[in-house]
Formats: sequence, C-alpha cells, structure tokens
Amino acid sequence: MRLLASLLTGLAFLYGVGMLTATAPELVIVRKDRPPVSTRQLWLTQAGVDLTPRQFWAASFAVGLIAFVLFLLITGIPIIAIIPAIGVAMLPRAYFARHRGRRLSEVQESWPDGLRDLTASISSGMSLPRAVEVLSQKGPEPLRHAFGRYGLLARTIGVVPALETVKEELGDPTSDRVIEVLILAHERGGSIVTEILTDLAEATTRDLWTLEDIRTAAIEQKINSRVVFVLPWFVLIALTAMTPAYREFYASAAGFVVVLLGAMLSGLGIVLVSLLSKEPQEKRVLGGSARSYEGAS
Repeated sequence: MRLLASLLTGLAFLYGVGMLTATAPELVIVRKDRPPVSTRQLWLTQAGVDLTPRQFWAASFAVGLIAFVLFLLITGIPIIAIIPAIGVAMLPRAYFARHRGRRLSEVQESWPDGLRDLTASISSGMSLPRAVEVLSQKGPEPLRHAFGRYGLLARTIGVVPALETVKEELGDPTSDRVIEVLILAHERGGSIVTEILTDLAEATTRDLWTLEDIRTAAIEQKINSRVVFVLPWFVLIALTAMTPAYREFYASAAGFVVVLLGAMLSGLGIVLVSLLSKEPQEKRVLGGSARSYEGAS
C-alpha cells in the first residue's frame, strides 16, 4: 500500500513539474465511432418503441412469465400453461409489428400529397431544401413525424446526409424512391424538377392502389387463420380448469405427449400460414447500403 501511494505521489510530482515547464504529456481520450443502428433497433424505432432490443425482449419475457403463472394457477398443469404463455410473450412483438406496419403505410400513403406540396412550394420559388423543411412542418401528419429531425440534421450535417438519414429510418421502397429523387433534384437542380415530382406523385398513387387491393383481399384470411390457432388452446385451458377428469389426463405422461404434439402442429401451421399469407414485399434496391450519418458531426 505504501509502495502504491509513493508511486502515485511520484507521478503527480512529475506531472506537476511537466505542467510548469510545458512538457507534460497530453491526455487524449480516444472515442470510438458509434456503430450503425442495428436492424432490430431500427425496427423498434420504426414501431415507435423507445427501448433497446434487449429491453424489449426482457419486457416480453416478463409478460410471458406473468401469463405462465396465471395459467398455471388456473390449470395446475405446467405443460398446458407454458404454451399459451409463449403466445402471450409474443403479443408485444405482434402488436408493435402491426403498429410499425401502420405507421409505414401511413407514410407511404402520404407521399402523393407530400409530393404535390413539394411541387407547389418549388413552383412558388422555394429552394428544394426549404421546400422539404416546410413539408416537415406543414405537410401531411405522417410525413411531419418522419421528417421531424430533418431541419436540425440539414443544418448540422447537410441536406443530402439528412435526407439519407430519414430514408434509412423509414426503410421502405416507396420512400427510397422518393427521397432518391429529392437528392438528385437537390444535386442537379434544373427546370424539370417539378415535372419529375408530379410524375412521381402519379406513379406512387398507382402503386399504393395496387398494394391496398392486395391487403384488402388478404385480411379476412389472416383473421380466420389466427382464430383457428388461438381458440383450441383457450378451450383446453377452460376444460382443464373446470373438469377434474381432463385435468388428470393432461397431467399424465400421455396428456403431456398430446399437448406437445398439438403445440408442434400448431407451430408448423402458423409457419405455413405466415408463409402463404405473406404480402409480396418490394426489395429495397435504393436503400440499406447508405452510410449512417447519425452523429457524423
């Protein structure tokens, strides 16, 4: 201990002498660049969840654990309690996936009006950066939310990096196309910018009509498939909770095998239905590879 104290005292003395003689070494703190936002974190941001992926999954696990305890108190059989509890634990992800899809759909559906607002602003003599800033303040509500940070980012890291950041946060092909056109219009300029934006608004409107037709045709099948998988488990919980004979059977080894097989078949069915009812997703050919400008300043 005395040796350590003597060593620290000597170092402090040498550093003090160095300060007086202007020869003290500089203390440099090395900062690592913040890694780009992960896909899971981007998913949560798009869903409006202010949590890290670990926090989100920990919260989901806690919800599932509470459900497991509740079902166990009702049925008294762990194998019956754990299967519905797993489904309950997945509910937060399903809810926020739906919320995320709705938010992104609202942004996509707002682009035709947003593009018309941009065209009107540019036609009135505004520059494109100023027109986009006005859009972030007075445009359709979903676009105002999506471009909420654009003004600050444009002033700190530049117009193009700000647009790239918004594009990556939105992460959908429609927004990719629109924002790439805005970037080209900003870099190249010219008198045909308004014509390009008008044509893009019409093309985006046609794409959205097609996508809406596909979603409307598939919604009834999705609802029916989910009810088919959920209802048997609630019936099983009710039977084991109210009828001793059912409770005794499912508490046995044979009942364990039956529940396990049912869970495996249900899981397989959910996977197949998800694959068959999956909406056609347009690939992002203009996004996903851009640099992350967040924190570049």
